[in-house]
Amino acid sequence: MASENTAPKRSLKWRNSLSFRLFLIAIASVLLVEAMIFVPSATRERNDWLEEQINAGRLAALALEAAPSRMVSSELEQELLESAMVLAVAELYDERRDMILNPGREICCTRQIVLFDQTPDLSEVGDTISTFFAPRDRFLIIRAAGSRPGRVIEVVVDETELRTVMDEYALNILGLSLIISIFTGGLIYLMLILTVVRPIRRVTQSVEQIGEDPGSWQRRLSPTPRRDEIGRAQNALSNMEEAVSGAFRQRERLAQLGEAVAKINHDLRNSLATAQLVSDTLSRSEDPRVAKSLPRLERALERAINLASDTLKYGRSSAPEAKVQAVRLFDLVTEAADEALSAHSEIEFLNEVVLDAEAKADPDHLHRICANLIRNAAEAMGGSGSISVGYDGMALSVVDTGPGLPAKAKENLFKPFAGSTRRDGTGLGLALSRDLARAMGGDLELGETGPSGTRFVLFLPPEAQPE
Repeated sequence: MASENTAPKRSLKWRNSLSFRLFLIAIASVLLVEAMIFVPSATRERNDWLEEQINAGRLAALALEAAPSRMVSSELEQELLESAMVLAVAELYDERRDMILNPGREICCTRQIVLFDQTPDLSEVGDTISTFFAPRDRFLIIRAAGSRPGRVIEVVVDETELRTVMDEYALNILGLSLIISIFTGGLIYLMLILTVVRPIRRVTQSVEQIGEDPGSWQRRLSPTPRRDEIGRAQNALSNMEEAVSGAFRQRERLAQLGEAVAKINHDLRNSLATAQLVSDTLSRSEDPRVAKSLPRLERALERAINLASDTLKYGRSSAPEAKVQAVRLFDLVTEAADEALSAHSEIEFLNEVVLDAEAKADPDHLHRICANLIRNAAEAMGGSGSISVGYDGMALSVVDTGPGLPAKAKENLFKPFAGSTRRDGTGLGLALSRDLARAMGGDLELGETGPSGTRFVLFLPPEAQPE
């Protein structure tokens, strides 16, 4: 039963394939060209037959001219008609009809007069087509130039013979056309298979395999030296395939690395917690050497704990989902500044946000971003200076009077573990802040920096602008 169900599917797939359609198109194109050629060639064949009948009638007339007094017996007249394969021959001149050979039978039914001329015209094409659909009992009266100037010879023939000749000619042309079309179509099909279908098939299979296993190490599509559209598409897909595979492999490695780092951080935090307990015990010692070294030990432990915590926070692949609601910006900025400057009481803070200013944003995200920016500014100024936060209706601006950012920090500003300006910094704060801003639909950018200070701009999304 399985084979019975599979066979129709394979047949249907073969019939719907691009190569099969191109093969049919190639054959149809050749047949169309042959059909366009057939009509003028059939017209020429018909004219040749008509000319033969006229020549036969003329020969019969010459034979009659050679007879004494142009008189022959009825048996000889019938023999001349049969040898010429015509029904009657006459000559017209001076509005007279001179019967050269009388018909051996009565000529009735449908008749058509054909004016034969050596110069072909479009009317002969229509006459040729009508020959295939003419009544079976139709007679043709062929008129052409006579034996002398001013005379017209008239030959009567049965069109059945012409119909038979034309049918045989059409069948021969049809058979030859089929042979030529199949042969030509096969060549075109082979050329299209090699130059179009196979490359497209490889590209299609590569796209499907990328969708199924984007991180595979196996290279599926090789570059091609072709410079046409298909070659360019194949090379572009090959480059994209390599980039996508590399990105997925890197993502997999980073995931494994992140898992390992999380385990290391867990153990490290436990070890650091134990070390902190020991430092608390040492703080009660009266030894002056211990008292002198203890603050340095506590700062080192605090930096290590903060590094482990920030690394774990950044290891979470995505920021929490934003819950947008109405937020009073003045109160939120004040709370964020109180938290960020708790250890920097000497820093002057100016909240320049209008008291009743409101926006739609996630309050937790916005609080974390503002606290992080204010804390970074305070740490960059080294204990002195001022920080101000303003709002222009579209974005919040955090401005400090610090020394500005060095060039290396600007290049890697929002990159984790690379954008910090402090020796003990991780650079995770700004990366997390930008992720939170983008999670709300906004963005975080560096406005300007220099010897007179630095300004960060937090753009709120259109939905987060004041109503």
